[in-house]
Amino acid sequence: MNLKEFITLALKEDIGNGDHTTLACIPENTTQKAKLLVKEQGMIAGVELAKNIFNQFDNTLQFEENIPDGTPVHKGEIVFTVTGKARSILTTERLVLNCMQRMSGIATYTAKLNKLIEGTGAQLLDTRKTTPCFRYFEKWAVKIGGGQNHRFGLFDMIMIKDNHIDYAGSITQAVNAAVNYLKEKNLSLKIVVEARNIDEVKEILTLHSVHRILLDNFTPEEMAKAVSFINKKVETEASGGITENNIVSYANTGVDFISVGALTHQIKSLDLSLKAF
Repeated sequence: MNLKEFITLALKEDIGNGDHTTLACIPENTTQKAKLLVKEQGMIAGVELAKNIFNQFDNTLQFEENIPDGTPVHKGEIVFTVTGKARSILTTERLVLNCMQRMSGIATYTAKLNKLIEGTGAQLLDTRKTTPCFRYFEKWAVKIGGGQNHRFGLFDMIMIKDNHIDYAGSITQAVNAAVNYLKEKNLSLKIVVEARNIDEVKEILTLHSVHRILLDNFTPEEMAKAVSFINKKVETEASGGITENNIVSYANTGVDFISVGALTHQIKSLDLSLKAF
């Protein structure tokens, strides 16, 4: 789903056959101003999206940005102002806030975790644990917060996880089948394989088509041993049970990537408000 399509569908969902409250209360030609007010400390994200929402709904609205995406913000700061038809501002208000509050919450938490592992060499990744049809924006917010995007969906990476392995019969059978599939389809996709223990790590290392080993639910001590054993033969990724309380321990194992589903599925939205003035 592209940006324009998302905005169209989201507005259609909210407006239906008309914003009757606004249409009833506000004369058609009334012009007003509104400001995006920060109500708690965090990192702002979604400013560019807000600009697109306003412009797509009513290209006569004037948008003035004060604080760009990726900037730390504090209570009381004004991120942007929008000027124009009062009806247009009121009708788009909730979509803008819903998007920006969630994106800012994600960017804020991403920046927090990224700061914790700064200097370790580990890179912070998101996952596919996202809101349906809002993934693009959630992953955009992760990047604004200083993280990196993992695969976007099922189509841009071969990622062989525990259920794939169990259904296929073994790691070796799953990987060999994936390699044959890529050749048949003339696709060039990286192969990532999940390992649940050191024995599976050893099996994966015998297969020369694997790009990265995903070390799932290893303790930091087990992770350090596995990373040392792999010895940079392939990329390594830590996943499963990683929180802000233990992420530094994982980062210090020498692992290349740390994927954290909580970046997008367990965050608190940042408190923002669009106020008339």
